[in-house]
Amino acid sequence: MVTAAASGAHRALRGLIGAALAVLPEPVIRAMLPGRYRYDAARVPRPPEPPAHRVRLYVAPVDWAGQGTRWARAAERHLHDVGAVTMAYRVGGEFGHPVDQAVPVGAYVTSRRWQKAQRDAVLTGFTHVLIEAERAPFGALFTETVADQVRELHERGIAVAMVCHGSDIRLPSRHAASHADSPFAPGLMSTTPALEREALANRRLLDELHLPTFVSTPDLLVDVPEAQWLPVVVDVEQWMPGPPVLERAVPVVVHAPSRSVMKGSDLIDPAMRALEAEGIIEYRRLLGVPADEMPSAIRSADIVLEQFRLGSYGVAACEALAAGRIVVGNVTEQVRDHVRAATGRELPVVQSTAADVAAVVRGLLADRQTAREQAVHGREFVLEVHDGRRSAAVLAPFLGTTTV
Repeated sequence: MVTAAASGAHRALRGLIGAALAVLPEPVIRAMLPGRYRYDAARVPRPPEPPAHRVRLYVAPVDWAGQGTRWARAAERHLHDVGAVTMAYRVGGEFGHPVDQAVPVGAYVTSRRWQKAQRDAVLTGFTHVLIEAERAPFGALFTETVADQVRELHERGIAVAMVCHGSDIRLPSRHAASHADSPFAPGLMSTTPALEREALANRRLLDELHLPTFVSTPDLLVDVPEAQWLPVVVDVEQWMPGPPVLERAVPVVVHAPSRSVMKGSDLIDPAMRALEAEGIIEYRRLLGVPADEMPSAIRSADIVLEQFRLGSYGVAACEALAAGRIVVGNVTEQVRDHVRAATGRELPVVQSTAADVAAVVRGLLADRQTAREQAVHGREFVLEVHDGRRSAAVLAPFLGTTTV
């Protein structure tokens, strides 16, 4: 627990650092930054031009899994008179998913010039701001908080909402207490204590601000019960179906973890290797596959094993469903119930705990026709729930507009 004295000392230190940054020339600041924060000033984007629409939406600052930009494009495509600009800070030379403004993290954190230009452009040109992951939409020097920026936006008559992505708000201690295979169990991840502190701080921020709040996956409603589910969006054209599944004598089972410990790779690998040794499947663990090659890699599979620790489903599962693959994962009844209530559809992820995954895969191979039907339902589900239309409809009341 942080004591009042420690908290006060921390604020004082932040104030001293902020005061120093306020007077040092930016070239000096850039030279002083650690390697991952150094940046080329020429790569810092100009402030955004306001869209020529009645509703002008600014989404920032993380764009995790490309979702900030996909939500923005969905709002433009499916709502009346909406234009949007997305911004995300990026570390080093990795610029990830396409975003309207990719800002070097060093500029986001320390550049007074960029922060002021960005702030002025949004305050004078936009009507709505969607803040991602409880982080500062204009960047922040050490003396300013997210709450400060929200107050300034409100003073200019700009509507503000929050969207929680996952690790920013999921409380590890709560998750570990209710999920047998939680990645936050003691000894699995060294970052768990930091994630706990971050989630608690972000929960306090939401309580302080009382803003409209969205979550990207239904499991997060446990941590933010007042929020509304804003479904993730996938490019259904990019993830067109591959060949029909389970027509090969030896089907291909794929597991493509972005973070192995979070997905439960260690729990399922031995079972899949054992099935492969029996000669009844070919098991492929995909690592380091470039993003533009991933659709074809997933389409080459019959069965995709998604995640077995978190109890939910996200972008990767939706992409595999869109590609017409059979998706297997561990999804809680809370998530399945919410999806059913919100959409009228059953979530087409085949249920399996890590302990049961071998038996579940055997069952799919034993009844291939039913499994093929499940794959068809998977793409239909994504076309209905995750192509952007439903997400735009969820945003419409906050944006004060209607669907096209």
